[in-house]
Formats: sequence, C-alpha cells, structure tokens
Amino acid sequence: MAYVVTENCIKCKYQDCVEVCPVDCFYEGENFLVINPDECIDCGVCEPECPAEAIFPDSDPKAADWAETNRQYAGSWPNITRKGDAPSDADEWKTKSGKKALLSPNPGR
Repeated sequence: MAYVVTENCIKCKYQDCVEVCPVDCFYEGENFLVINPDECIDCGVCEPECPAEAIFPDSDPKAADWAETNRQYAGSWPNITRKGDAPSDADEWKTKSGKKALLSPNPGR
C-alpha cells in the first residue's frame, strides 16, 4: 500500500507534506504534487500535514482515480525534498472541487 495525492492539491501545492516524508517520494508538477507509490513506505506522516486534505492511502475510495496519475507523473517530474512556497492564491483554491481539468502535465521548477 502507498499514499497518493488527490485533486484537492491542484492549484494549492502547499508542500507541508514534503518536509516530513522520510523517503523523499514527492515529485513536483507546475500546479500539483504527486507521491511515487513505488517509493512510498506507507508511513502516513504526510497525510495529517496536508492543509488541503489531499493525501489518502491508495486503498481509500477517494484515491482510486489518482493512484495511476501519481505513478505516471512521478516518473517524469522532478523530485522535491524541501518545502517550497505555495502559490499566492492557494487558500482560494483549497476548498474548491472539480479541479481535475486544471491539472497541468508540466513539471515543476
């Protein structure tokens, strides 16, 4: 089992979760983070750190549609090991739903 990042992270990308990950399995896209499920050790320390409540175990029904997305982008986006700055409008996007179409396939910086 692994944890995955879901839709709530899109356009929020707070990165609090990155700081606590003991195996550095987060990867950064332009407006989204993903967890490499092959690297995740299922420790769960990232889940409570996410202000957008976007991280779930892959066994959770909320994560079902996102496991493959996490795997796909973890293979092409840069690894991130330190917390960076969240977008200036992250708080505005935090509680919005229906953001899947806004997911950028572009890698982060």
